[in-house]
Amino acid sequence: MLALLPEAQARAFAPLSRFFVGAVVRGGSGRVYLGANIEIPGLPLSQTVHAEQAALANAYMAGEREVTDIAVTAAPCGHCRQFLQELSPDGEIRVLVKGARSVKLSQLLPAAFGPQDLGRKQGALPPMDNPVALVARTKDAVVLAAFESARKSYAPYTRAHSGVALLTVDRRIFTGSYIENAAFNPSLPPLQTALAGLLAAGATPSAIVRAALVEFDGAKVSQLSGVRSALSVLAPTARMKVASLF
Repeated sequence: MLALLPEAQARAFAPLSRFFVGAVVRGGSGRVYLGANIEIPGLPLSQTVHAEQAALANAYMAGEREVTDIAVTAAPCGHCRQFLQELSPDGEIRVLVKGARSVKLSQLLPAAFGPQDLGRKQGALPPMDNPVALVARTKDAVVLAAFESARKSYAPYTRAHSGVALLTVDRRIFTGSYIENAAFNPSLPPLQTALAGLLAAGATPSAIVRAALVEFDGAKVSQLSGVRSALSVLAPTARMKVASLF
């Protein structure tokens, strides 16, 4: 995993800081997932994705039931430790940094605030299959991909399930589910989850030609303004479709 960090780091999209971070996650299946930091010029810094979040999001989208290890180019910040807690509420995930001994998350985040503090019996893993449906039937592959992402989104605190799909110029579709956090601020919007997969696959945001967002009308949290703002910067010519859930 440590040997893969330079490869993960090379996928970073950091036009603001020029500070490139890579992370590698091992899932319970034994598969590993790369992640890198993502910055979006012109948007609030809260829209940034940390490398740890990106790698965890890729494991989540692949359907991993648990994550066992994460390797990072630098020690995880507090923001990332909180996000890790949602996917490993028992704190057992092992954290590796080159040149340092491995430690468990529970050592890095003692007396953690997590899902159990808000009445949850488990965290974000394994991904769920939410009982949602599209208001209008469609054969649009991009919308259907966004819908499938909304079905497995993790939104126990707002119930604002949502998903995004991105179509690139080479006809690949990258999907992202909304992943909430008990502390709210580290929650990962579905567009950012999709971008994590896009970058891990070696694509660039400028390659996006179409996007679809699926969410509830009138939900406590809407992703619409965030998706529109980010796409206007990253892929200004991309067309966007919005579909509703019930």
